Amino acid sequence: MKTTQWLNESGGIILKQFRGLIAGTTVLIAGLVLAGCGKSSTQSSKQSISLMQTSDLTSLDNTNQATMPEFNTLTNISEGLYRLNDKDQPVAAMATQVEKPTNNGTKYTFHIRKTAKWSNGDPVTAADFEYSWKRSLNPANNPVYTYVFSGIKNADAIIAGKKSYKTLGIKATAKRTLTITLDHPMAYFNKLVAMPVFMPQDKTFVQKVGVKKYGTNAANTVSNGAFKISGWTGTNSSYKLVKNNYYWDKKAIKLDQINYQTVKDANTAHNLFTSGKLDDVTISGVTAKNLQGNKNLKRVPKAWTYYLQLNQRNGQPLANQKLREALSLVINKRQLVNQVLADGSTAASSFVSPGTATDPTTGKDFSAETSTSTARNVTRAKQLWAQGLKEAGISGTVKLSIIGDDQDVTRNVAQFVQSQVQENLKGAKVDINNLPDKGFQDRKTTGKFAMSQWYWLADFADPINYLGILTSGNAMNPGHYSDKVYDSYVDKAKSATTTAAYWSNLRHAEARLQSQAGIIPLYYVKESHLVNDKLTGVAYHMAGFADYTRASK
Repeated sequence: MKTTQWLNESGGIILKQFRGLIAGTTVLIAGLVLAGCGKSSTQSSKQSISLMQTSDLTSLDNTNQATMPEFNTLTNISEGLYRLNDKDQPVAAMATQVEKPTNNGTKYTFHIRKTAKWSNGDPVTAADFEYSWKRSLNPANNPVYTYVFSGIKNADAIIAGKKSYKTLGIKATAKRTLTITLDHPMAYFNKLVAMPVFMPQDKTFVQKVGVKKYGTNAANTVSNGAFKISGWTGTNSSYKLVKNNYYWDKKAIKLDQINYQTVKDANTAHNLFTSGKLDDVTISGVTAKNLQGNKNLKRVPKAWTYYLQLNQRNGQPLANQKLREALSLVINKRQLVNQVLADGSTAASSFVSPGTATDPTTGKDFSAETSTSTARNVTRAKQLWAQGLKEAGISGTVKLSIIGDDQDVTRNVAQFVQSQVQENLKGAKVDINNLPDKGFQDRKTTGKFAMSQWYWLADFADPINYLGILTSGNAMNPGHYSDKVYDSYVDKAKSATTTAAYWSNLRHAEARLQSQAGIIPLYYVKESHLVNDKLTGVAYHMAGFADYTRASK
């Protein structure tokens, strides 16, 4: 998801993607803060808060974007069939109820609320879901978040280019009746469809403004959730969400307005909070370290891993496994979290973060049961580095670029990695490039990097949400990690017919990824928030994005 703090101070996701993401999406979770300037005597009946993004919003087209600012905003202006409640459980949203599957778990039939409308007054129909989901797999739409559709009938064949996106297993069988067919049962399906990528689109409106213009500014965007966007030009760093009077459950909405602004560093966020201009900010680094005893501090657990994507394209130095292993072993992750971040984040020992899911076959936290040592081993790293250089036929200086977004915390992490590598690996020269989001994403897409700072903020609480993005050819895998054994484990998990087979294959996939140093997990993000003590009702999801729609102040 993926998208950038690393989105938030990154998240895959996204969370993109950074990690996402939504980097979520870091660790300033891009877009979780808010503020409000205080109520005047003429506005005493109005409630408003202000939220912070850690990078500018660039699009609200959920079918071809997967960044943290986008997903943060979509969570608060749009709804899918389900939404997550404050206990992280799916509840009915556009659907009239949470449905049980038929046909041995492979068919779902949903009924869309008669009162569901778009912010322009158009009715929300079953066809709006079919249109949106198929757009998300239409190659002409340049989709980036296709893998999450895997398991829905024909999705894998569509992604592989073997079938048309029009054959996806979703069909509006009546104005308000939607049928979804799966290739196989999916235990996580209910949480999956609460993600922003599965939200509908007003087909009539999108076609009216044009598919290339849809979601590029407030005028070209409509929403079906509690709020609608206003004051967004497509390039500005501040905008607002105002109450959607057509929302089906508007009686449950207490806020009249949410204000967003881009804030890229923790110190600025803290100052804005202290001055009363932000109601909920995420902080990290020295700022977080100095405020751990603050009465307004709220520690928010997240399914969020910050990591290095490694460019493994042909001809790249890090296509060599031993060089990747050397990099992983030379980085002192504990020092990184304790001295550079100092915000409660912990050293990462696996890709899947703690608290994401419990393996029901063992009763253990999946992350804990698949973790490896985080201990630094410079001696072994130097041995592997020398062996890898010889295997790759490399002599002299090894130039390794590290790219990331332009937030302060991202720069700090990049500088730490740079010093660790250059001081301990002979001939290594690391160049740091911190770029605005568009430039950063362009470099990733075109493969112009050796290491890319990213994160993955889980969209739904299941290990498959992490492991699935690193399969061969996945759009969220710009490092081009590709391994047939790893792919087979993920594929077997997706099609598993028993609980035991599902979790066994996930464990094998995580182990395979770590043994090959397909990525370098750096740390698990622990969000430190400063929250206005008058702000209540926010749903801080372990996986996914904060929901302020039922908040009040």
